[in-house]
Amino acid sequence: MFVGIDIGGTSIKYGLVTLEGQIVSKGMMPTRYEPDELLVDLESVIEAYQADSKQEILGVGISAPGTIKPNGYMVTAGAIKPMYGVNLKERLEALVDLPVNVINDGNAVAIAEHWLGNAIGIANYICVVLGTGMGGGIVINHQLYSGAHGMAGEFGYMVTQDLPSDPLADIEPKSLNFTASVINGICVAYNNALQGMEDSSHEATMDAREVISRAKQGDEIALSVMSAFYEKISVGLLNLVGVFDPEIVIIGGGISANEDFIKALRESFKAIQRRHASVEFLMDKTIAEIKPAKLTNDAGLLGAVYQIQSVLGLVN
Repeated sequence: MFVGIDIGGTSIKYGLVTLEGQIVSKGMMPTRYEPDELLVDLESVIEAYQADSKQEILGVGISAPGTIKPNGYMVTAGAIKPMYGVNLKERLEALVDLPVNVINDGNAVAIAEHWLGNAIGIANYICVVLGTGMGGGIVINHQLYSGAHGMAGEFGYMVTQDLPSDPLADIEPKSLNFTASVINGICVAYNNALQGMEDSSHEATMDAREVISRAKQGDEIALSVMSAFYEKISVGLLNLVGVFDPEIVIIGGGISANEDFIKALRESFKAIQRRHASVEFLMDKTIAEIKPAKLTNDAGLLGAVYQIQSVLGLVN
């Protein structure tokens, strides 16, 4: 048995997972940001499983936001800023006397799809996770590629728009984390557009599903926002496909479960390919197919468990 833990900015999901990837029990608790408090919470979860489980706990896999070095050192931790500079692996191993592995949450989703999702048997693919930002993971020759410092898969750092004329201006607002994330790229963009429409019959929303629904119903503002959003993602995907030549591109995050979204993204991606002469020649020959992620809320903890199994030599 293994303990899988998925640390998010709001809550921590955890579960007891078999070698084959079956979750036999799971739970959730609020995320406390202070390192000592967070470690107490993680220790209590693991010790409870150790006490109750009829089988030996072999290790702990943790999925967490941010740039995480292979040794478990958290260079960053997303919104959990007090965890910056903390070696979560070392500190937790000292408390629970078990092997611990910590990986980035987007990387965890990517490798979980290889284990139990829509990338089973696929040697080379990328997984793009859309949420408050754009993250993901890269799998090369069946192995998760995390980069030299654990930063690989931060697709949202890409800048695909013209830079500000001011040479000293911050260019991060031009990055895909801002322009092609679900929150900024859809919800904030839609609400900003509404402000200029005195006679708009729709209220502001922070639910991307609502904007997608309104676009489907013919709302011109929603249609415009979604068209721009699909185009920005498609440009990013085109860059990734050109660099990595994946067999497939998996789209993760809650929005990936929306069939209308996936259908529209596929159409937009093909339209962008047709506008690039060299790429257009390769259409239907080498350009990767877009697929939605199969695993949903459990992907993070399952991917973390797969990776600890890999570290322990229990999977190829």
